[in-house]
Amino acid sequence: MHSGLLPRRKIGYGCAVVHQKLDISVYRESNETIVALTGEIDLHTAPRLTGAVDAALADDPVRVVLDMRGVTFCDSRGLGTLVILARAAARSRAVLVLANLGDFLKRLLAVSGIGDHFVIREDPDDPEGPGADADRERAR
Repeated sequence: MHSGLLPRRKIGYGCAVVHQKLDISVYRESNETIVALTGEIDLHTAPRLTGAVDAALADDPVRVVLDMRGVTFCDSRGLGTLVILARAAARSRAVLVLANLGDFLKRLLAVSGIGDHFVIREDPDDPEGPGADADRERAR
């Protein structure tokens, strides 16, 4: 899936269009929704991610788990979107969980100072893994 908005990369005297993309797969398991991401979270793809999470929250899950194992890039708009989505989940009495973060995403969250604001889980298929107690407490 393509975002529809295309940034330009300069090549010689002209410009070429570069397709930025974020593939999103959503599935429900018991009381949580898994949103598997592959690609880039940026200015162009963040609105699609927001739409997917908003739709997931409409089903009243306890948790929305963003499986980020396939995320290859995240800019400041992407980080801001994650914060906004965590707040939207809290308003819906759910918890946004970031799962399977690559090293660059872990560093990005640490350097930006916002990593402590998220529930982070290494295995999105293990609802009883690290952070499960915090998930339950926040969802009350």
